[in-house]
Amino acid sequence: MAKIKENKQTINLSDPQYYFNRELSWLEFNNRVLHEALDSRTPLLERLKFIAIFSSNLDEFFMIRVSALMEQVEANVSQLTPDGRTPQEQLDAISQSLRPMVSLQHRYFEQELRPQLTKHGVHILNYIDLCQDQRVYFQRYFQQRVFPVLTPLAVDTGHPFPRISNQSLNVAVIVQDPETKIERFARVKVPSILPRFIAVPQDLQELNNKPSIWTGVPLEQVIAHNLELLFPGMKIQEYYFFRITRDADFPVQEDEADDLLLAMEQEVRKRRVDGFVVRLEIQANASKAIREMLMKELELKQTDVYDLEGLLNLKDLMSLMALPLPELKDPPWTPVTPSYLKRVNELNIQATLGNMEDTNDFFSVIRLRDLMVHHPYVSFTASVEQFVTCAASDPNVLALKITLYRTSSDSPIVKALMTAAQNGKQVVALVELKARFDEENNINWALQLEKAGVHVVYGVVGLKTHTKIILVVRQEGEQIRRYFHIGTGNYNSKTAKLYTDIGLFSCREDLGADLTDIFNYLTGFSRKQSFNKLLVAPTNMRDRIISLIRREIEHSQKGHGGRIIAKMNSLVDPQIITTLYEASQAGVQIDLIVRGICCLRPNLEGVSENIRVISIIGRYLEHSRIFYFQNHGQEEMFIGSADWMPRNLDRRVEAVTPVEDPEIVKDLKQILSIMLTDNRQAWELHSDGTYVQLRPNADEAEHNSQQILMDMAQKLAVTA
Repeated sequence: MAKIKENKQTINLSDPQYYFNRELSWLEFNNRVLHEALDSRTPLLERLKFIAIFSSNLDEFFMIRVSALMEQVEANVSQLTPDGRTPQEQLDAISQSLRPMVSLQHRYFEQELRPQLTKHGVHILNYIDLCQDQRVYFQRYFQQRVFPVLTPLAVDTGHPFPRISNQSLNVAVIVQDPETKIERFARVKVPSILPRFIAVPQDLQELNNKPSIWTGVPLEQVIAHNLELLFPGMKIQEYYFFRITRDADFPVQEDEADDLLLAMEQEVRKRRVDGFVVRLEIQANASKAIREMLMKELELKQTDVYDLEGLLNLKDLMSLMALPLPELKDPPWTPVTPSYLKRVNELNIQATLGNMEDTNDFFSVIRLRDLMVHHPYVSFTASVEQFVTCAASDPNVLALKITLYRTSSDSPIVKALMTAAQNGKQVVALVELKARFDEENNINWALQLEKAGVHVVYGVVGLKTHTKIILVVRQEGEQIRRYFHIGTGNYNSKTAKLYTDIGLFSCREDLGADLTDIFNYLTGFSRKQSFNKLLVAPTNMRDRIISLIRREIEHSQKGHGGRIIAKMNSLVDPQIITTLYEASQAGVQIDLIVRGICCLRPNLEGVSENIRVISIIGRYLEHSRIFYFQNHGQEEMFIGSADWMPRNLDRRVEAVTPVEDPEIVKDLKQILSIMLTDNRQAWELHSDGTYVQLRPNADEAEHNSQQILMDMAQKLAVTA
């Protein structure tokens, strides 16, 4: 039962002691990702995958978060975070917290995962371990495939230090002129257009008379052991591998850019080389002279340098997931097609083949009741993509509008939008050009959409459009009806197989009217401040969320109890955290399922003892946002695109929708319940900031929430 604390003195809920640091909380999230690589219960190749994800996550963290802190230090910013830290104190804490994680990652890969891979016939060798025949092969490979691509860059009075591109892997070389005995520095970039790991031919793969599935070496070692061909007549004194990370968060002044598309194209090109360096990764045995020279030329301090044992850039290990070793991976999963959509898909396939007239069955199903889809358990192709495809070809559809934040490079949805425009429909696509690291992809799509006749807009000045909405306007007799999809995830068929997301199909008139208002806000001039049902950022979402929490406080204070369950990616917003603390003090029972950053400190006496926080890290990236409020028995459930962060509530266009169908509310409650009882992939946040992975008791069965949801999907639907 929830505890109600009677405070004899008022507690200052804004006190820094009640908040975790955002950046350090993110590092704890990435540490949980790393743990999946360390967990012997994780299949071996999946462990490699998590090693790679850990590295990829860190790259983005340095490019965006660390670079921002370094800029604040440079600008003498003195504003404290909610947990009371200056920018420099945050950088110091990041370094102190991160270095042991990175050391553990590299040590574990070298000492544990590489030997285990060898036992299964996967040999990631060092060049010095090759036999003579294998060396001969790689020398020939270097001469034919690598040497023509390389450009060694010398550094001397006539050759300035080269501009090194972001995330590039490089070889630092010291060569000596045999005649003058003068030593020179040169840099050789390891080309990213070639495979990072190069396999020997099948007839050379056998190692110590044992069969091999894959045998190869890293590309940089092939280059390093053939440097004499790059520097003929020179003596190779020493070489070391290094890698840099640059700032990649660029500001675009939209009100000063006559053409946002052109401005973004220019910034994307500049990002590769223009950002200042924020991190140097280098082999731990690199000489002091090399290290100091790189630090000087790259304008780095010792605290910006990470010494690494073994291979650099471990995110390239992801390529080994393609090895034909299914027994070392998670069992394959095929998303299912719900029974209520199976017939719709069959009819639309026939219509596409020209065997029958176009069908409008998808719309008739939505007219019967709201539909919920939960990816990747339910097929994205058979639901969301099919919805857009049906709308594009249906002669009764008048208009089709969509927001695109991130989408795949071969997106069927974008192709359907082009088809719709060619079919004479009014098609509007809001393409968010500022979707970080997807800018280039979105620019390309925007250009193609415009050529196809789609009205492409780029959103509201000063705001990112992050909401996930599709609106279809359809003529039905004398009536105009609006059908729509509101989701928690991007319209991306690739990530829909990897991220868990919820989507709602409906044709409820009040919600449809709200979506019309949102699109008018995005494409035209509108100062709409009120909506029928939707929670919309930055207009009314913050106030509505706080009022929903306060309503639970009122119910609890009246003796009716209070209950909140909220699932999201990150919880950062101080105002919402303070309100949750007030709810806990009033006896409201709160469960938070927060995958990543959580700045709220749970289980503090008198402040948050009624708040429990868990994080689920598993096979799929938990990405859905679900919000439940008990409301004295008149339950309210919401899904949408927004986390409880200042950027989502204040600087992005977001939409969160109420879920009003009782059956869907029941299904969502079941999903939350399954996650709250997870004892395989769940981690519980303690008041000291540590996360402890939950394990089943001796007399308790293992509950893996993602596996349970896969099993449920198989039982309740027909496989696609």
